[in-house]
Amino acid sequence: MNTADHKSNLSKIFSHALSWVFHPVFQPVILVAFLLFSDTSTLFLGFRPAQRWMILGQAFTLYTFFPLVTVGLLKALGFLESVQLKTQRERVIPLIAIGIWYFWIWYVWKNLPDHPIELVRFALAAWTTSWIALMINVRMKISLHTIGAGLILTFLFLWASQHSYGAGIYLPVACIWAGSIGVARLQVSDHNPMEVIAGYLLGATTMLAIQLIY
Repeated sequence: MNTADHKSNLSKIFSHALSWVFHPVFQPVILVAFLLFSDTSTLFLGFRPAQRWMILGQAFTLYTFFPLVTVGLLKALGFLESVQLKTQRERVIPLIAIGIWYFWIWYVWKNLPDHPIELVRFALAAWTTSWIALMINVRMKISLHTIGAGLILTFLFLWASQHSYGAGIYLPVACIWAGSIGVARLQVSDHNPMEVIAGYLLGATTMLAIQLIY
């Protein structure tokens, strides 16, 4: 194996790892954990540790656990050929289920006292993008990874505009992370550039719209 092939293989391994670690079912939980426990976050000042862990548990249950169980059951029952949801057809039922889980967590958070409005807006934006992605999926296999990346990056920019403490650290990191997600998906998935860019645009515009109207 020559040097070029070795570098290419390492790049693909890194892209696969990045795609799995920052899979769409993990992205919201990572953001919520950052907001709950980062020294740069002021959204949950006054919340006891038990309250913070409860919020993280809710996020994990609705954003990660239930979607993974849904996909696993669909695969076991023969509705899916792969848990990677490689075709637009295979995405339909999981996206409908995800829309239900995402609505549930938004509805819970918006009705709980003292929950920051920023968190409620993010949950609403995540739910909204899940249903828009379902409709777009009829015509193109939009990247769910970059929808999440665009949504989170825009959320962080909006949050930094109001809470600038630490933004000089986490915003550059978030920009590099979001860009790396797109590169990784182009390298190790069957997405084309349009599907990757469309994901960024959908996530970003939805978060901006929710910020303006909610």
